[in-house]
Amino acid sequence: MGWFEQKEKPKIPQAKALWAICPKCMSHFEKKVWQDNARICPKCGYHGRLSARERIAQTADDGTFCEVFREVSYSDHLKFHDATGPYRDKVEATIAKTGETESIVVGTCEIGGHKAMLGVMDFSFMGGSLGTGTGERIARACEQAVAERRPLVLFSASGGARMHEGILSLMQMAKTSAAIGRLKDAGLPYISVLTDPTTGGVSASYAMLGDINITEPRALIGFAGRRVIENTIHQKLPDDFQSAEYLEKHGFIDKIVERRNMKAFIAKMLNYWGF
Repeated sequence: MGWFEQKEKPKIPQAKALWAICPKCMSHFEKKVWQDNARICPKCGYHGRLSARERIAQTADDGTFCEVFREVSYSDHLKFHDATGPYRDKVEATIAKTGETESIVVGTCEIGGHKAMLGVMDFSFMGGSLGTGTGERIARACEQAVAERRPLVLFSASGGARMHEGILSLMQMAKTSAAIGRLKDAGLPYISVLTDPTTGGVSASYAMLGDINITEPRALIGFAGRRVIENTIHQKLPDDFQSAEYLEKHGFIDKIVERRNMKAFIAKMLNYWGF
């Protein structure tokens, strides 16, 4: 065999198939450890991102979650198309990949035996972006919560408004805020849980309107990005700027709750309000 000939290299299992890597401290551990620990790093305590279904499974009592408004999805009134292709093709590919039809899943459930309307955003669906379908689902969830006298619990995880839908996506900020206003007028509580990340138009609307705003440790929460702010004000921002801990210290967040205690804390709040 000539020196330039080479046998096919044996296939070696990829590290990703065997190990989980913490994005913060870069520690390696078996994936089973990652899953069994609710996607919390056993070394540094970093809370990894969850899908909407995983979050629902951790929050709602077993067998009580009943999804609603799944038929409400995106709109493409602008026929948006950029250099990488049509918006419709991108969102349809995301639907096929994730199995979800929008960036938020909503439904009725019980949490610790207390009835609630639950909405959970999924960052894997186009960065958890706020589109027309997302806003419509939240508005309808508020309406059903009022009709059935259910408190509202929303988990946010988003990069902001879905700019593929232009001004229609930005309108959802006002639409969802008004819907939550009607919920509060009806005397129903709203618990907002901001998870990593909650930014842009979502943080500037319904995510910050809770009767109590809570978050997980180290979650990134803010509006504009660090570089945008620093280039605008020409000042260096603190290292922990836009972290959950920084926001709690400055009064933007009411409480930081670890993931393993989240369900019990929400149930405690619902019990306090008498639901």
